[in-house]
Amino acid sequence: MKAVLIDEKTKALSWSDVPNPTLGDDDCMVQIHAAALNRADLMQRAGQYPPPPGCPDWMGLEIAGVITEMGEGAKAKSSWKIGDKVCALLGGGGYAEYANIKYDMLMPIPEGCDFVEAAALPEAFATAYLNLFHEGGLKAGDTLLMHAGASGLASVIIPMAKAFGARVITSVISDDMAKAIEHLGADLIVNTKTQDIAKILEAEKEAGRPVDVAIDCLGGDMCGRCLPFMRYGGRWIMIATLAGDMTEVDLRKLYVVNVRLIGSTLRSKSPEFKAKLLGELVEKVWPKVTTGEVKPTIYKVLPITEAEEAHAILERGENVGKVVLTVQH
Repeated sequence: MKAVLIDEKTKALSWSDVPNPTLGDDDCMVQIHAAALNRADLMQRAGQYPPPPGCPDWMGLEIAGVITEMGEGAKAKSSWKIGDKVCALLGGGGYAEYANIKYDMLMPIPEGCDFVEAAALPEAFATAYLNLFHEGGLKAGDTLLMHAGASGLASVIIPMAKAFGARVITSVISDDMAKAIEHLGADLIVNTKTQDIAKILEAEKEAGRPVDVAIDCLGGDMCGRCLPFMRYGGRWIMIATLAGDMTEVDLRKLYVVNVRLIGSTLRSKSPEFKAKLLGELVEKVWPKVTTGEVKPTIYKVLPITEAEEAHAILERGENVGKVVLTVQH
């Protein structure tokens, strides 16, 4: 089969021949029709985010496709059948024609979704659900701050939070991006190029609307400046540091307001935890996908042979929503 490989010296991507996956007893072989991009792919390409032990060297955390083979354990322990259309969360290896995946990492494609939309669900939706509800303890009536509102992850987190009754504040870096994400339903969109997000959060707190949960993929100076304006007992969740690894924090305000600063990555969680999380997604979120309350926003679809250009779109930060690669068979 073929997969997208990274040249060790130049970091260039190539659609190259690799050995076929070896089907394990508890595995299902999935013929991949679409694979969605994540910023973790860019980090892996740069050598900063290696795949977990046992995963292929090539990138790809979320895919959609069709089951073509099943191990005996997978047949006995699950209700999956050959021919089922599925989407899946992977530790890596989605940029390829096939992947062998443990049966409990598979999810049915929600009714009304095609392969492209379904490929954009597993990683983003699992990350959103993990941080909103497991790490953040979000409840109806809470206020969520989601930075980088034009990102693929925000295109899931914002409508998911709204669907479960939260108020949402998000940040972008231009008026054009603000207009492009209006359909997501955020209550307040802040253009950080022209507005001071910390002062806005201070005003929100003074008006009785402090942030209960923040999901931050930016970090940098803005993180430390915004932390003091959380609600008492608020949760600030760091999932990446695209704007910088360092910030200055007023520790006294942190403990006086009982704010919890939480680091979170989905990829490092155990397979058992991930399987439980995916089960909760199917039970609690898939019905909202079917009704259209929560849907992935697809920015661009490219053939997998153009993975280089797909990565460039993310590098340039031009995408509003998810970029998805399609695989022809």
